[in-house]
Amino acid sequence: MEAKKTTTQVVMLGTGTPRPDPSRSGPATAIIAGGVPYLIDFGPGIVRRAAAAFEKGITAFGPCGANITTAFLTHMHSDHTVGYPDLILTPWVMGRREPLRVFGPRGIEAMTEHILQAWQIDIAGRRGGHNGHNATGCTVDAHEIASGVIFQDGNVTVTAFAALHQEMADSFSFRFDAGDRSIVISGDTAPTPAMLEYARGCDLLVHEAYAMASYRAVSLQSQEFRRTHHTSSAELAAIANAVRPKLLVIYHRSNAGRAPEALDSDEILLDEIRQSYAGPVVAAHDLDVY
Repeated sequence: MEAKKTTTQVVMLGTGTPRPDPSRSGPATAIIAGGVPYLIDFGPGIVRRAAAAFEKGITAFGPCGANITTAFLTHMHSDHTVGYPDLILTPWVMGRREPLRVFGPRGIEAMTEHILQAWQIDIAGRRGGHNGHNATGCTVDAHEIASGVIFQDGNVTVTAFAALHQEMADSFSFRFDAGDRSIVISGDTAPTPAMLEYARGCDLLVHEAYAMASYRAVSLQSQEFRRTHHTSSAELAAIANAVRPKLLVIYHRSNAGRAPEALDSDEILLDEIRQSYAGPVVAAHDLDVY
């Protein structure tokens, strides 16, 4: 029997952390289902990365990200949200006509309101006079979410479940069920029972991680931060052994405490995971497609 063709894509628009690494934009992942892009997180560089993906042939984004009209936010940390004004304004300036729909934790409605207020002079100016930009593409329909099914259309069903990111008490991971693939995005989180429940048997598990080699090189305070905010290579291997994804994708490598980067490389992280996990695993880079 011929294998079913997979059409849903996962595009890594940004795989970075708060560290301003020139080779990695801030956290942003897109799922393209039915030819429609669905964005998870909007770290710095989001629109330029979407434009780069478009130039590489991922046409679903549209020129300058103009086709991104639905986005989801895992939590309110700055490295996941600094690109929000860019996501609202730049695609509109470049021609987006549809409102942007955003689903995220408590605080996303206030953040949206304040961004629109901060740029009100720009918006008014572009909508008037010789600019004549449309009045709809700069509007945002923001929704504050709770655990459960938060979005459904003809392409995807999106389920939010609680993450564990210490002081970010209202944090989420997401499961996307498309017609041909199931994809789980961890966001920033320490291990949780919910991840074992919702990621079990998924096609792709996109999960953050930190290397134990770098963990052992930092202060006790930094170690405590990692344990309460993030997932170690050993913990992620245990999660993957329990849920058995068809592919494990590592992104957003945590390096709190500023351990030497040589101890936090893709190679070290993958080697640590493979010590106890035999399934397929890759370390993602910006613009990788799965």
